[in-house]
Amino acid sequence: MGLDLSERRIAARPALAGHKARWKTDEITGLRLRHVVIPLANPISDAKVLTGRQSPLAALDLLMVETRSAAGHEGLGLSYTLRAGGAGMFALGCEIAPFLLREDPNDISRLWDRLAWQTISLGRGGMAYQAICAFDTALWDMKARRAGLPLSKLFGARRDGVRIYNSSGQYLQAGIDEMKRAADASLGRGIGGIKMKVGQPDGQEDLRRIDALRAHLPGDIALMIDANQQWDRAYALQFGRIVDGMGLAFIEEPLDAWDFEGHAELARNLATPVATGEMLTSPQEHLALIGAGGCDVSQLDVCRIGGFTPFLQVMTVAEAAGIDMAPHMVMELHIHAAAAYGREGWVEHFEWFEPLFEERLEIADGRMLVPERPGIGLSLSGQARDWTRSEMSFGEMA
Repeated sequence: MGLDLSERRIAARPALAGHKARWKTDEITGLRLRHVVIPLANPISDAKVLTGRQSPLAALDLLMVETRSAAGHEGLGLSYTLRAGGAGMFALGCEIAPFLLREDPNDISRLWDRLAWQTISLGRGGMAYQAICAFDTALWDMKARRAGLPLSKLFGARRDGVRIYNSSGQYLQAGIDEMKRAADASLGRGIGGIKMKVGQPDGQEDLRRIDALRAHLPGDIALMIDANQQWDRAYALQFGRIVDGMGLAFIEEPLDAWDFEGHAELARNLATPVATGEMLTSPQEHLALIGAGGCDVSQLDVCRIGGFTPFLQVMTVAEAAGIDMAPHMVMELHIHAAAAYGREGWVEHFEWFEPLFEERLEIADGRMLVPERPGIGLSLSGQARDWTRSEMSFGEMA
């Protein structure tokens, strides 16, 4: 029997979240995309390489986006991938870039939704969100530049500097003497914490290396360890209890990144804070991790999660949950979000991205200073152009 609607009324549907605005403050007139490959002089290895799961990291692939508006405003954004996916991310970026032309660049949340729904067949997360990040960060950069503010100020900065640590020279292929020299060099640059890699087949060797580096470092320098997901629950608990009295700043990714319950169990049973989250690629995954109590320190990665738009959403929940923050890599972007976070956190120093930009971020007394320049405070260098593998422009880009 057919449905009789003659005597029935149905409420009008609410306006769709992505409904186009009736008026514009500006419009996007041009976009330029670059696939940039940064070669590493010396390939590096962590525990995933020692177990045969990955090859040594020899290069980084980036999707870089420059955008321009009718009012003459510009923005610069980026995203990255390791080992595989760089060409694919660039190709996907070229597919979705035209959907931003003639749109208002200040409608950032609406445009994020537009790109996310355009790529929904790829899932919520993964390469789709990593490609979207390059556009999203470019739009936030443009918005802050338009306001004449550093991005941290647009976010509501709480501090003008953030504690900084690095892993330079602390990978598993390095001997103890090399690790000590690298740590000294980092401290000479003003770095305030050293993170070393663990997760070797011989746990005694891990402990020997930790003891040696802890004894070498001044007492006021933080030491972190990173197992890169290579332990099971029983071993991680045993190892964690052995190092619990060492005063480590945190133990990173002791388990598979998606084992939220296992990380929660460790967080309940160890005095050492548990850090994880860098591999997660959607807000939903991060909210599930936080809901499970799976981390004391969130390692959100703005590129992997899809840009500042979802990053800020998760950051709010993490702050409400009383979780510390140490975002993964990309200090050039994360310094702005970390400066606005409610709890004192860390940014992770990697020199790999530095040649891409004309400007340098200032480090002093264990902290990275927030740039005072508008936006993210960076402009492309000639080296970025030299390392460009592919380039594509849409609309009007000089």
